[in-house]
Amino acid sequence: MERLPVEVIGNILSRLGGARDVVIASATCRKWREACRRHLHTLAFNSNDWPAFRDITPRRLEILITQTIFQTTGLQGLSILMDDVDEFSASTVIAWLMYTRETLRRLCYNVRTSPNVNILEICGRQKLEILALAHNSITGVEPNFQRFPCLKSLSLSHVSISALDLSLLLTACPKLESLDLVNPEIAMSDAQVTVELSSPTLKSIYVEAVSLDKFMLEADSIERLHFRDCALELFELIGKGTLKYFKIDDVSIIHLDIGETIDNLEVVDVSNFTIIWPKFYQMISRSSKLRKLRLWDVAFDDEDEVVDLETIAVCFPQLNHLSLSYELRDGVMHYGLQGSSVLENVMVLEIGWTVINDHFSRWVEELLKRCPNLRKMIIFGVVSEVKTHEECQILANFSSSIGQLMRKYMRVEVQFQYE
Repeated sequence: MERLPVEVIGNILSRLGGARDVVIASATCRKWREACRRHLHTLAFNSNDWPAFRDITPRRLEILITQTIFQTTGLQGLSILMDDVDEFSASTVIAWLMYTRETLRRLCYNVRTSPNVNILEICGRQKLEILALAHNSITGVEPNFQRFPCLKSLSLSHVSISALDLSLLLTACPKLESLDLVNPEIAMSDAQVTVELSSPTLKSIYVEAVSLDKFMLEADSIERLHFRDCALELFELIGKGTLKYFKIDDVSIIHLDIGETIDNLEVVDVSNFTIIWPKFYQMISRSSKLRKLRLWDVAFDDEDEVVDLETIAVCFPQLNHLSLSYELRDGVMHYGLQGSSVLENVMVLEIGWTVINDHFSRWVEELLKRCPNLRKMIIFGVVSEVKTHEECQILANFSSSIGQLMRKYMRVEVQFQYE
């Protein structure tokens, strides 16, 4: 260890992550203290990492953080996450940011201050590449002044911001590639909550816990689109057919439009969602490059609608991962077995149930026949704590049927996951 260059020691300390561990390790000897002072490039303060943080008064905690930060030079990554800590002094937090902003590449900031600290004003026009803000407010965005020329990733969690400022913020990030919006508080000037965003460089967007009347996204380079736990009356994507990954989970959307040119879609993952199958199918049917299709706990607007394997096999010839949850309502199977086309490239099959019956085993057998090159099957099931004798018998019959069935398909690896 004595022969290690101080630069290498600095890298070791940076990988420790937590500031408390860094301070303890740097006290080893003079060489490690020098490495911490001159070559430490990542420092993280997280109230969840060390419970004692919560027992220290905010003023004392400010002093500890200040002393630690000011003993470093050239920090590239700074994370200050104080979930359970009362308000800090704004002047102290500003001093931290002013001291580090010229070298910072990554900033994760979740600090409550009085008054609010304008992160954009302090860190704008610098070399920041990753910015994650939580429990903060953003007002009065000025793209010409508060510009982020190098920013590639932006995450806003529980942040208060107007629709206009959010749009202007994206304009101020000419190289932005990734955007995360988690439960933002969107301030509006009128009754209708409308958000219109535009970014020619954006490749990935994740939206969670958002409720809007209208959400329009213009992104010519978008590749990943993921909505979770959202309520939208209208979502419209305006792009150039670059979308590859599309996922919606527990989302309510009355009108969904992801564009007509979606030939490059490779993954479609839909769960806990009510769809009008003909419209949804028409939207993705031209995606001949689709490799993964997941339809899980999907409710159909028309109870008589059926998604047949024939359609899936013909339209998605490159499909290698298929996930379907078993639904039988009023004697109608929503995933029908009509036709004779096989899913030749499907290597992984995920199937599951919420309510099991005797038809499930036969459905599994037919699916296996349609997937001649299958290598892995994962069966998900819900098992209630209190079961009637009939339910226990159905589960026992299913277990026996699967055991017998898999003797015919020895090449297939089978996994069970129950909840």
